[in-house]
This record gives sequence, C-alpha cells and structure tokens, in this order.
Amino acid sequence: MAYPEVDSRRGDSLLGMGEIGLKDEDLVLLAELAKGVTVDRVGRRLDISGRTVRRRLRGICDRIGVATAIEAVAWAARRRLI
Repeated sequence: MAYPEVDSRRGDSLLGMGEIGLKDEDLVLLAELAKGVTVDRVGRRLDISGRTVRRRLRGICDRIGVATAIEAVAWAARRRLI
C-alpha cells in the first residue's frame, strides 16, 4: 500500500486532492461524520446503505493513509476540506 508523502513538520500531504483520489462525495461523507452523525444515518441521508458507507470510509482511510474514521475526519479538517 502506498501512502501519500507527508511533511513531518506540519503533517500536510504533499499531494493534491486529485492525486489522492478523494471525491466531493467522500468529503460529504466525512463532513457528516464530523457532525457526529452515525454511519447508518449518513447512509440514509446519502441514500446508500450503512454497509456501503463503511466500505467507502475504509477506502478513504486507505487512500489517505490513516487507520480510523476519526483520523480521516481529523485529516480532512486539518486541511480545511470539511
């Protein structure tokens, strides 16, 4: 698995969003989770199943090189994406 290069002084990715592969719908998913909405409720709001939300979240975590949904939300918030 390849992780994006990170500037260890700031924790910022040196790659652009397009190179990481996050889409607008991925950011919407992370923004909903940041609000404290449950995975199942996010699924209902996005008209997908909770299982699909979990699968997409796992893909997001893999692409940005973090282990958990909380880390993914923090990663996006630090970059002011959500």
